[in-house]
Amino acid sequence: MIIDGKKIRSEILEGVKNGVMNLPFSPVFCDILVGDDPVSAQYVRMKGKTAESVGIKFREATFPDSITTEDLISEIDNLNNVPHMCGIIVQLPLPPHIDRQAVLDAIKPSLDVDCLGSEASAKFYDNNNPIGFPTALACMQVLDSTGVELKGKNIVVLGRGNLVGKPVAHLLEARGLPVTVVHRETEHPEDIIRNADVIISGIGKGKFITGEKIKTGAIIVDAGTSEDSGGVVGDVDLPSVENVASFVSPTPGGVGPVTVAILLRNVLETAKVVYE
Repeated sequence: MIIDGKKIRSEILEGVKNGVMNLPFSPVFCDILVGDDPVSAQYVRMKGKTAESVGIKFREATFPDSITTEDLISEIDNLNNVPHMCGIIVQLPLPPHIDRQAVLDAIKPSLDVDCLGSEASAKFYDNNNPIGFPTALACMQVLDSTGVELKGKNIVVLGRGNLVGKPVAHLLEARGLPVTVVHRETEHPEDIIRNADVIISGIGKGKFITGEKIKTGAIIVDAGTSEDSGGVVGDVDLPSVENVASFVSPTPGGVGPVTVAILLRNVLETAKVVYE
């Protein structure tokens, strides 16, 4: 069965919309874009449109790719103090001359709805942050949508990156679920994948997971993206997997839409803290 990420997104956004309506102010969400990459710009506009649809005021902060790290940090300092600001993110990647982590750390931790700054990330792993990494939380939301009891399942996470693999493993372990993380140094990864009941993948290798590599009835959550012939594909080769897996999330249309909804839910949760 193919998991409908757009349906899950709609359900989350409905909850966000209701939550925003109950606030005594309109929360502001800002996406920082450096440069003029058309794909990034389109993604920013999409997030803005979605934010506005649930009552969140959207602010796009666009800067030339010639901006220095120091000047960008100064601009972020200004954004941190905008009235009713409840979330700031930076559209990645940044130009190579910019200190990525310094820029992310310039976002006030309480407004870091992507959790990519050092302090917000540390709080997440200490289980002391009311929000979390949007893509990782989206993976869990997609997984939970299957209704399958995960206790006793052989769960495998492919990749240990900061956006998917590492935080997803943490979220699973926080539920008391043992998880095996497969990475470049893992020995005999094919055997581990073949014996997995649940696979969550975020390695960015197009169509890496095929039907012949997985066990019958496995649940596959695809959070990987890569380019293929001018389009976007996931880690899963959907045509060969969909008749072998019991559930599989497609790319596009799976984890991606849910990630944006989770991001806006993070904005709402931040707004609640501001209000309190």
